Amino acid sequence: MQTLPKERRYETLSYLPPLSDAQINKQIQYILNQGYIPGIEFNESSEPEQHYWTLWKLPLFGAKSTQEVLNEVQACRSQYSNCYIRVVGFDNVKQCQILSFIVHKPNQNSSYGGRY
Repeated sequence: MQTLPKERRYETLSYLPPLSDAQINKQIQYILNQGYIPGIEFNESSEPEQHYWTLWKLPLFGAKSTQEVLNEVQACRSQYSNCYIRVVGFDNVKQCQILSFIVHKPNQNSSYGGRY
């Protein structure tokens, strides 16, 4: 059994080892397959009491491919490399956020898997 180093846990999937690029891609594909609306949020802090993160642009209502979402993640990361960045999935029927996961932590050379 592998134990992860002691660090703050953030969102869905945070108790797993860091996601690879392929795993991030699959999670975004799941969001699109379920009909959820992907969005990208960022914040300087990841404290649990920080319920509201800043939305990067508008949610990606018309996103059809994972690459569209990943391009926006990269654009957000380029401008806010000192912030935590997460991808969220909104359900327009329930009108709430269904899932979220962090794809970039500050003070690291790359996000979870690499280039995203």
